[in-house]
This record gives sequence, C-alpha cells and structure tokens, in this order.
Amino acid sequence: MSVVDFARFVDELATQSGQAILPFFRAAFATEDKAAGHAAFDPVTEADRAGEAVMRRLIAASFPDHGILGEEFGAERADADYVWVLDPIDGTRAFIAGLPTWGTLIGLTRGGVPCYGLMNQPFTGERFYGDGEAAHCQGPHGTRRLLTRRKGELSEAVLHTTDPRLFGPGDREAYDRVEGAVRLARYGADCYAYAMLAAGHIDLVVEAGLKPYDIVAMIPVIEGAGGVVTTWEGTSAAKGGRIVAAGDKRLHAAALALLNS
Repeated sequence: MSVVDFARFVDELATQSGQAILPFFRAAFATEDKAAGHAAFDPVTEADRAGEAVMRRLIAASFPDHGILGEEFGAERADADYVWVLDPIDGTRAFIAGLPTWGTLIGLTRGGVPCYGLMNQPFTGERFYGDGEAAHCQGPHGTRRLLTRRKGELSEAVLHTTDPRLFGPGDREAYDRVEGAVRLARYGADCYAYAMLAAGHIDLVVEAGLKPYDIVAMIPVIEGAGGVVTTWEGTSAAKGGRIVAAGDKRLHAAALALLNS
C-alpha cells in the first residue's frame, strides 16, 4: 500500500483525536507531573490520554498488523514494517496555559523511515501535512502548498527553540552560539514552530532531548516543503535527540558548524 493511501485515514485520526481533545482546552481538567518531582515539570492531562486512546483504537481496527509508538501508552509491535508515531498534545504546557501553540502529531514510518506526517491544531482549524515530496497546509482560508524560506545566512535568520533552559550545560553553550548569530530568536511554540518553518515564517529550529514522537510527524512535512531536518551530528532525526531543522540547506550547514564548533 502506498503512502498516498494513508492520507484520508490520517485525516480521520486528526478529526477524531481533535474531537476528543478540544473540549478540554481552556476548561477545567486534571493534570499530573510525569517527572514526579525528579526533573523539570513534565505534565500530562486527561486530554493527552483521551486523544491517544482514540487514535490507537482506530489504528488497531483498520491496520491490526501495524505498530504504534505513542507518548502516553508506549509501544506495540515496534518491529512492524509500518509504525504509527503519535503525540496527542505536543506542547502540553501551552495547552495548560490556554495558548494555541500546541498540536497533535501523527507520524508514520516504514522500515524506520518517516514517510508521512501531519500536525493538527483543532482550535485554529489548521493541518500541516506532507510525505517528504510535497507538503500542504489546510486551514480556514483553504489549502495551500508549503514552501520553506530560502535564507542562507544566519545573520538574516529567525530562530526558534521551545525553551533554552531545556538544554544541558554543553548543549546550551552550543545553542547560544547559534542564537548569537541570528537576527531574531523566539521561544515556546513546540511543534507549531516546525509548522511555521515549513510555511516559510521561521528559518531555523534547534532543540535537544526530543523523543521520536516529538519529531517524526514533522520530518516529512519539513522535507516536503523543501527544508532539511537532522540531528546535530547530521544523521537521521527519526529517533529524536538533538535536532536542527532549517528551511535552507546552506543555513542548516551553518548551524551545524556552530553547534559542533
């Protein structure tokens, strides 16, 4: 089955998970700290679990031989050819604060390689999706092709990271070298920053400590829009870790050089 055959199903996953999640947004709900006081606040809500549970049920019913890796309920059949990589709410801190810079990430890998991805923001009515060859945004103003911005100089770039305090000491120094070289740096948008990079509004995203479900869905979107996303070592970003995404290959190379200098 080709990747194109999955597009309608992924849309249904986005619709159903959005319907499960959205009633909790800007409403009263229970929140737990997965870090349990041992690290930085790592929240999970009823909405996270409800959204992932819906997607898992749909996948199991439609593709029982596929694997699933989700943030809230772990891995099933992780050695399958096709594996769905799910983050029901990427940006839970923003969700808790009532800010619309969160999204549901739905990624699909084949043989460990990301082949389709979608980010759904049900509150704003936006979906960003791609297959590595092309990427599109569907929203209140219709559907349009996504293309990254061509900027090769760090001095002209807009940089984003979720929070500089999330970097460890050595990584923070490396990140600071990049931030010191760009025109503008912004914080706090989680997966929405990657969507804005694909849309040509942000030029560079640098992060560390990501899990596969934080990034797999956005790889085919960014690559389909003409961008590049790798680890800081220049290898595949599919397993997470320290990630750098850029709209222009020249900018990506310049960022890697500073991060590894």
